[in-house]
Amino acid sequence: MTSSNLIRRQLVQLLTDSQAHMTFEQAVAEYPLSAINTVFPNGAYTPWHLLEHLRLTQRDILDFLTDPHYQEVVWPDDYWPARDTQATEAEWHQTIAAFQRDVQALVAIVTDPQTDLDAVIPHGSGQTVFREVVLVADHNAYHIGEFAIMRQVMGTWGDAPH
Repeated sequence: MTSSNLIRRQLVQLLTDSQAHMTFEQAVAEYPLSAINTVFPNGAYTPWHLLEHLRLTQRDILDFLTDPHYQEVVWPDDYWPARDTQATEAEWHQTIAAFQRDVQALVAIVTDPQTDLDAVIPHGSGQTVFREVVLVADHNAYHIGEFAIMRQVMGTWGDAPH
C-alpha cells in the first residue's frame, strides 16, 4: 500500500470510525426525542443545537472544499442555530441525516484518487484538502465527546452503548 493510500484510509477512519472516541452514530443512538430541546444543566444550548452546530460547521468546510465561489460565513452566527430555536422531531432527524451525508461526501473526496490531499485550495489562504479534512475530524470528535457528556449529565443514555 502506498503512503497516499494509507493516509486516505486513515483519514476515512478518522471521519467515520471509533478510534479513540465513539462514533457520531453511537453518540446519537436512541436519543430520547423528548429531550432534544432541553438545555443541559448549567449550559446555554440544547442537544439539537449542538448537533446542528456540528452539521453547519462540517457543511461549511465541505462547501469551502468544493465550491470555487465559496463565501466565508460569519462566526459564530452562521455556525450555531439561534438559542431560542426549537427543533421538531423531523428537524432532529434531518440534522442527523444531513451530517451523515456530508461525512460521506468528505469520504468521497478523500478516497477519490484524483484528489490531491496536499493541494492548496485555490480560493483559500493556504489551506490544503488534508488540513480541512483533519479539521473536520478534530471538530467532530471534540463535539461528539461533548454530546456524550451532555447525555450523561442529562441522564439520556438509557440502554444505548456509551
